[in-house]
Amino acid sequence: MASLVAVWKGASLPETWRPAVGAPDAPHTLLAEAETVEDGERLVEELHPDLVLLDVRGPRDDAVDACRRLGSAGGGDFTAAVVAFASELDDAQRARLLEAGAAGYVLTSVDAGSLAIALQAIAEAVGRGGDSPRAARVPRGRSRAEFLSLGALAAAVALGSMATARGAAVDARPSPSEPGAMPDLPPRSDGESDVLRMQRELIRAMDKPVRERKWVMVIDQRKCTGCDACTISCKTENQLPPGVVYRPVVEEAFGTYPNVGRRFLPRPCMQCEDPPCTPVCPVGATWRREDGITAIDYDKCIGCRYCLTACPYSARTSDFGEFYTEGTPGGTQPYETTESPEYLRGFNREHHGSPVGNARKCHFCLHRLENGMLPSCVTSCIGHATFFGDANDPDSLVSELIAQPNARRLKEELGTEPRVWYLS
Repeated sequence: MASLVAVWKGASLPETWRPAVGAPDAPHTLLAEAETVEDGERLVEELHPDLVLLDVRGPRDDAVDACRRLGSAGGGDFTAAVVAFASELDDAQRARLLEAGAAGYVLTSVDAGSLAIALQAIAEAVGRGGDSPRAARVPRGRSRAEFLSLGALAAAVALGSMATARGAAVDARPSPSEPGAMPDLPPRSDGESDVLRMQRELIRAMDKPVRERKWVMVIDQRKCTGCDACTISCKTENQLPPGVVYRPVVEEAFGTYPNVGRRFLPRPCMQCEDPPCTPVCPVGATWRREDGITAIDYDKCIGCRYCLTACPYSARTSDFGEFYTEGTPGGTQPYETTESPEYLRGFNREHHGSPVGNARKCHFCLHRLENGMLPSCVTSCIGHATFFGDANDPDSLVSELIAQPNARRLKEELGTEPRVWYLS
């Protein structure tokens, strides 16, 4: 599917990867190997490979320089797509490698099956490998989700567009914010509802730069009736399919018969200040925005589900491409194939595009915030038990609530610093 040149310390790729890149029946063709960048440049000019596998397990400055040199090698209209390999990468290093011309990166801990899929994902992202004589082994035109289903899930790959890799500024933690037209609210009055107050505070927060906002959610368990209105409104707002739930309501029974009772705990994503889900993502598809919302790039996510395992709150689910009405006499209904507004974009799952195959989770209805609206779970709560706002605003309602002595957060001992508080 893709032709490769490797620039590797010792001039030899790990033997465990040979089934993916060197064996006679390997899905990718290893054309040549080199130990130095100079030899790699020569091979790129001679062979014009689809991808260049570059070992960057060394000084960062040397790795960045190597990416830049190999990415510009080839001459004429041809430029190489460099894939950087490292044992670990932080956001700063990922950004530097992408800025230097890398089309993606892969962790050296991957097995052969994962490597094959990772390289295919990068090759598809940069438009390479389609004319390879080996391409027939996977029918062209398959979606990323379909391709991933053919083998082991790719354990590490970050995709960068060629336009970005060719010199445009790369933001390792993008926080796009383009507030739309804010709604006109009625004049402030005595005794107005908390919902209206929170919306005023939200609109005020949207006037500030994104980095100066600190979104916080507060849930009063004393008011929650367990009606699941927030769960249903969330599914409707975000067009969530079967198996994908952003805001389940956990029920707990307490006491000893006959003196028993029930309490309810709505559990959205905690939007942790130190989220355990982001460092385990091998593709850099999930990150913490400057406003504190942990986001997912559906176009980068490869569905490995590492983040699902890492989240101590079980706040992430996976989209397997199912529909509620699929297989019914009337077929899949139009309301299930309308675009989801998540992340200020339109995602349509009808043809198994993103976010099918991806990890998914609550994002505080980011698309609503940008238009001056509170998250759907807040406005649909019949018990007025859910509050939302900017904790950087000392006059906001949420700032008052989290300062109360009965405010607590889940699993604080883990040090994740959740941004969802509970009143009990």
